[in-house]
Amino acid sequence: MVALHNLKALRFGYSQSSRIVASITQRFLSGDPKPSHFPLQVQILCRHFTSEISETQPNVAVNYLINSCGLSPKDAISASKRVKLRSLERADSVLACLRNHGICQTRITSVIKHRSELLQADLEKTVLPQLEFFRSIGVSREDLATTLSYNPRLLITNLENRIVPTYDFLRSLLSAKHVASVFKAGSWIFVEGHSKKVAPNIEVLRESDEVMKMGFNLEKTSSVKAIRALCGRSKLKCNRNREVYRRWGWSEDVALSAFRKNPLCMIHSEKKIMKAMDFFVNKMGWSSITIAKYPGVISFSLEKRIVPRCSVVKVLLLKGLIKEVEKTMSLYSLLFPAEKIFLESFVTKYLKEVPQLLNVYQGKVDVWDV
Repeated sequence: MVALHNLKALRFGYSQSSRIVASITQRFLSGDPKPSHFPLQVQILCRHFTSEISETQPNVAVNYLINSCGLSPKDAISASKRVKLRSLERADSVLACLRNHGICQTRITSVIKHRSELLQADLEKTVLPQLEFFRSIGVSREDLATTLSYNPRLLITNLENRIVPTYDFLRSLLSAKHVASVFKAGSWIFVEGHSKKVAPNIEVLRESDEVMKMGFNLEKTSSVKAIRALCGRSKLKCNRNREVYRRWGWSEDVALSAFRKNPLCMIHSEKKIMKAMDFFVNKMGWSSITIAKYPGVISFSLEKRIVPRCSVVKVLLLKGLIKEVEKTMSLYSLLFPAEKIFLESFVTKYLKEVPQLLNVYQGKVDVWDV
């Protein structure tokens, strides 16, 4: 305390120390996080001065968001409007807490970008209890980090009034392992709560003869996706899309079978479904029933995956190098494998016969020009 008192006296009484402190303060405000050549005591004093920040100094928040949180200048300016950065020590503690729970810098940047107010959270009441709870119910560090990067609201959702009751409700239906799967696939339920949207639809799953015939086992992960498809607005979309698929020749039985295999095929936008089905049926010549056998293909990006891969297959079919997909191979082997495996199986393998095949895959050459 004596040293700090003397340091304060030097700060106000001697011009040289005044210049030093002013210099360090300026460096903190300009974003230099390591003024390491200054005396430690002076750095501590400067930290004290800069941590008690006036609300009229938004540039300090912007600099902190850039230098400590990794945001771009544009994102930092936007995020700074949602946080009153009064204490850098508290902000540092929040970042340290996230790192200690296995959240990498890239994901921390995403979290703070969308929820910059977390930087001023009281760790004992917010953030830490939520992190510890989700880990305690079996959510892995990796799944926790991934989920928080796109749904950081979980860290400010009330634990006792929202998260725990939702967990207890789900646990009454599912095993602990599958509740953890719910967190991974549909973390929104812990934010919005179960009482208004999920509970009524659980009753539908339990009591409705029509839904019970779907054959879902609530102990399996697929049931989580089914619940999601039958909740709130998704249920309306699901009903509407049944009509969309019917226009492509799906019967009720075919639609039900597709729903059992991949419930999420029913909650895409009508535009996405129509474009995908038009390509598969009219451009590639495959039957709509074939698509129903692998409904997960509807989820893929038309531009990034479906068109490039199907263009390659179209060339191979025209050249007689492979036989019809519906007869000799499945859509699964065509669209689901990772890019490396697809390239090895359908591109590299045939480059001698079709040198331009890679260009077809990359969209540089049209199918009919090969």
